[in-house]
Parts: sequence; C-alpha cells; structure tokens
Amino acid sequence: GQYPGLYHVLGGSLSPLDGVGPEELNFRGLLGRLGNGAEAREVIVATDASGEGEATATYLHDLVADTGVRVTRLARGLPVGGHLEYADGVTIAEAFAARREIN
Repeated sequence: GQYPGLYHVLGGSLSPLDGVGPEELNFRGLLGRLGNGAEAREVIVATDASGEGEATATYLHDLVADTGVRVTRLARGLPVGGHLEYADGVTIAEAFAARREIN
C-alpha cells in the first residue's frame, strides 16, 4: 500500500476510572514490534480527541521517545463540509494550530 510497514492496534484508550491502564492495552506488543529489527520510522497515533485519547497519545509518545522513531498524530480540526458556526472552541483552536499555507 501507500504506507508499507507496521500496523498495530492497541485495543483501546487509557481510562483509569474504567480500570484500563497500560497493562490492559497492547503497548508491550507495539514496543516488541519496534525493537525486533523493524525499520519503522514513524508511529502514527490515531486516538479520539477525548481525555482518554489525549492520555493514550501522550503515554505512547513518552514510551516510544527513546527508540528514535518519530511519533505523529492525525490532524484534527474542522471537517470538510462542516459549518464554522457549529464548531466548538477547542475544534476551532485545533484547526487554527494545524493551519497551513494556501498554495
């Protein structure tokens, strides 16, 4: 495909209040795949923009930081075809932070 290489699913997001900690998710499997001679250059985090998703993304970033593998996250913001008047402040702030030049 367009993005050859590793594909890994953690199996959820961190949610301590629901009893879901790092041990319940597949972080160990991901680290094992990154350390087994894999030539991974990037881990792309695709979690919800919820508190649990943010915590999971941050935890994953910290966990992978020492491997030298780049950690990125899918962009967030205003959806194509969405109406600005219905967007909340956080969504607008995310879209503003991820803005880019018009070519």
